Amino acid sequence: MSATALSERTAARRRGKSRLGWNLLGLLVFLTVGFPVYWMVDTALKPAKDAIDPDPSLLPTGVTLANFRRALDIADFWGPVGRSLIVSLSVVAIGVVVGMLAALAISRFAFRGRKIVIVGILAVQMVPLVAMIIPVFLLLNDLGQYDKLSGLIITYLTFILPFTVWTLRGFIVNIPRELEEAAMVDGCSRTGAFLRVVFPLLAPGLVATSVYGFIQAWNEYLYALMLMSQQNQTATVWLGNFTTKHGTEYAPMMAGSTMMAVPIVVLFLLVQRKMAAGLTAGAVKG
Repeated sequence: MSATALSERTAARRRGKSRLGWNLLGLLVFLTVGFPVYWMVDTALKPAKDAIDPDPSLLPTGVTLANFRRALDIADFWGPVGRSLIVSLSVVAIGVVVGMLAALAISRFAFRGRKIVIVGILAVQMVPLVAMIIPVFLLLNDLGQYDKLSGLIITYLTFILPFTVWTLRGFIVNIPRELEEAAMVDGCSRTGAFLRVVFPLLAPGLVATSVYGFIQAWNEYLYALMLMSQQNQTATVWLGNFTTKHGTEYAPMMAGSTMMAVPIVVLFLLVQRKMAAGLTAGAVKG
């Protein structure tokens, strides 16, 4: 066997070992991330007495839907879910439109204070949400927006909008200016060049940003708890109904959590291709 062939075989063996190592690492990460989800669904399908067993089994010993019926009976389910959907979809719609325009302005136009705006967006994201509860409560109370969905939407926009602007800015920067300039040379206005050239390339980024914004709004708990009353609670606060003075009903709570996860899973399945394309596009310099 020649030295070249031996070298190629050795290199192929090393690549195979490296690929195996990365596959094992990926499997470990998947198991670590996926186990809490599996345990939630498993607990939701267990009989209630098995959910509080001090020596639980990793594999389901029995399957029942009684926990889902209990979750639906213990308190109003569809009301909080409907309010969460209204808030989350409104935040995503407003955040994407405003965030896209702001990101476009920061990325494509030079204006005084541009760097200050970028630093301000980053600074806002660094502020812990819990630090703003009292100022937000006082401000919404003065504006007459306390215990209203519109007030909760405005509140969520304060931390989702900076994330949206910063993320979309990364996508827009990766779209070459030359494409817009070529379209304008061919007769398009600046708006026409954006709609016909930039927007289609930006669509995967918009989808990825929208999904992450929806997840943040859907899963938010602290502000929904502090700013909304019992009658206007959202889905995350609704889960607190399973904790009473007599203890916590873990199996129905996990059933409620499983039902709450369904909209996120459905949304992700609908846009997974666009989302994957958006994440890839945002990671490479165009």
